Amino acid sequence: MARQKSAGQGASEQSAKQAGVSRIAAPTRAAVVVPVLPRAFRPDEEASQSRPRLSRSPDARHAEAVGLALAIDLDIVWSAVITVNDPRPATLLGTGKVEEIAAVVESEKVEVVIVDHPLTPVQQRNLEKALNAKVLDRTALILEIFGERARTKEGALQVELAHLEYQRGRLVRSWTHLERQRGGGGFLGGPGETQIEADRRVLQDKIVKLKRELETVRRTRDLHRAKRKKVPFPVVAIVGYTNAGKSTLFNRLTGAGVLAEDMLFATLDPTLRRVRLPHGTPIILSDTVGFISDLPTHLVAAFRATLEEVVEADVVLHVRDIADPDTAAQAEDVERILADLGVDANDRSRVIEVWNKIDLLDEGSRARLLDDRHAEGEDLPVAISAATGEGIDALAGRIERRVSGELKEIRVTLRPDQLGLTDWLYRNGDVVAREDNEDGSVSISIRATESARAEIESRLGGKNAA
Repeated sequence: MARQKSAGQGASEQSAKQAGVSRIAAPTRAAVVVPVLPRAFRPDEEASQSRPRLSRSPDARHAEAVGLALAIDLDIVWSAVITVNDPRPATLLGTGKVEEIAAVVESEKVEVVIVDHPLTPVQQRNLEKALNAKVLDRTALILEIFGERARTKEGALQVELAHLEYQRGRLVRSWTHLERQRGGGGFLGGPGETQIEADRRVLQDKIVKLKRELETVRRTRDLHRAKRKKVPFPVVAIVGYTNAGKSTLFNRLTGAGVLAEDMLFATLDPTLRRVRLPHGTPIILSDTVGFISDLPTHLVAAFRATLEEVVEADVVLHVRDIADPDTAAQAEDVERILADLGVDANDRSRVIEVWNKIDLLDEGSRARLLDDRHAEGEDLPVAISAATGEGIDALAGRIERRVSGELKEIRVTLRPDQLGLTDWLYRNGDVVAREDNEDGSVSISIRATESARAEIESRLGGKNAA
């Protein structure tokens, strides 16, 4: 059984035609196929897992697959959710469904077919022959997006390495010329190596070279990290499912102009900014690449140098799109990737769960969400809207308490020659009361973090503070 959705070309293209404007390159016409397999055939299910993986609804998978295709500006002219009861080793899909898709490819002039499922090299090759169109599986599509979004040299290296690792296992069936032999060299002669052996060798040489370059990047990052630790500033890393609002939150906290759009993988290259929290605590905030279900393992490996910022972070903000119906499954996917990196998502002393986009909830859902939280607590998620700013102060306060300790009240007396510190006290704590004394001194009661209290004592020479 298949549920199909169709879409014509966009209004912008139609208006361009009406205006007589010729387009140099029209968007690539694509079809999206979302196979739904029985649980027993899902490669991501492991018998050793301690808990069953949350299943995603077909509609949610369909929406995500279309979103991924749109992220590289494909023109989706046809899409379908297809139930596959008996996966075929040769094509994954049954013969009837392959013929049905082939008819759509021909009638709609489809150039690329996206299959939202991992395909073996044989399955990909057979589907391309049967459909007479280019076929990309989920892994290849994610790699295409990453390749288009990489802006830094490091990002480009990481994506290229992941591409080569992916392609290395697909040389067997990729081209028809691979079985031809090349002439032998030297005095011995002989049949020489086949073209596939030569291609594999070239590919392996490129992979080794890229890994060396990325090792240099890793050492450079280690040096930068070591310098930051000497300052030292606590590092707070933002992680979450793609499109959960990480970059919007990053911009809200830092005032930076990082690209933040309603788009999967809008941000790829990591960004770090220095931020001063409400009571003066300085931190380094890191925005990272978004996670996604079934993220290719070699892609995680390629981006390990970048993701080490998460591993080394003092505090990790796990941002969830709480308005998404699939938020629980998305959270589980993020937790699995964090576990692969050696980060325990259940460590509440280090990981703060952030429920973003509460402004998108209706009043009933919003009330239930806030009621379920009962009261503000250090182990409970922080509900925010990065778009509107709601809850940001509570989140900043939670981060500051994690890195600098609880706020405590102290009383400070400033002599007349120390009144220049008054402004600093107001900026680095909550002034509860102030008393101007007859001798020109000022007594101030202030609530401050542990680090701020230590700084106050240092500035006052350990005197006049209690």
